[in-house]
Amino acid sequence: MKQARYYIKTGKQTIRCTLCPHSCLLIPGDTGRCRVRHNHEGTLFTRSYGVVSGFGIDPIEKKPLYHYFPGSRILSVGSYGCNLRCLWCQNAHISQCGIDRQPEEKKSPAEALESASNSGGIGLAYTYNEPVVFFEWMMETARLVNDAGLKNVVVTNGYINPEPLAEWLELCHAFNVDLKSFSDEFYRKYTTGSIQPVLNTLAAIAGSGLHLEITFLVIAGMNDNARDFEKMVQWIANTLGTDVVLHINRYFPSWRLNVPATPINVMQRLEDVARKYLQRVYLGNVPHGYRSS
Repeated sequence: MKQARYYIKTGKQTIRCTLCPHSCLLIPGDTGRCRVRHNHEGTLFTRSYGVVSGFGIDPIEKKPLYHYFPGSRILSVGSYGCNLRCLWCQNAHISQCGIDRQPEEKKSPAEALESASNSGGIGLAYTYNEPVVFFEWMMETARLVNDAGLKNVVVTNGYINPEPLAEWLELCHAFNVDLKSFSDEFYRKYTTGSIQPVLNTLAAIAGSGLHLEITFLVIAGMNDNARDFEKMVQWIANTLGTDVVLHINRYFPSWRLNVPATPINVMQRLEDVARKYLQRVYLGNVPHGYRSS
């Protein structure tokens, strides 16, 4: 384990994690909602430091980032754990678990930089599970990657507090943020989070001038209400800018949510709404012939 950052002591051995908006209050032996940040005798430790669930070289478009060095490749890395509990998580085998029963492949920040430098890609993407929860390793690695003249890309749910987010904005170059709904009720019911911190993250990234793309996964009957969706794209246009890229992705059944795959006509209906306000809208997880240009 490595001592974690962003926590405060609230008692003799009780601590509160301040990395994300959950603000988990932990007594000795407790682990946070992320399942990797742990109170050991009154000190917060990260149990996932350097523990890697996978490395892979991908097209940048797979993140998805369509307007950031298009046609390039990037090395992707992830660990274990997540600070949300989305019922449809496609990477639940790594994000919705701790590391106790996982094979412990480890890489130091220097080794990750070496892998990125030798990959032939533009840099390193922090993805697969939620980068917020392996913050310490990510930041040490991102500093090395940045100093080497390579790019740091973050694929995130955006559920992070402002102070650690500010560190991301100093060292990272491009973000894809999942915006799961424009309803706080939806966030609380289906993700165990809340929407406002995510909106704050989006506004901070856009305000920093860094590259931002947004992914919205459409689940029929749950977050596809046309009126709510129109409010969302209006907010994106008015707050973040009309040139922010929006990926409207098709849901397929996964993990604990057994809702049928989203009909393509629902996707196209929402695409038509989005295009009234945004310049760059794409359909994802659909047959190639349906992909927007």
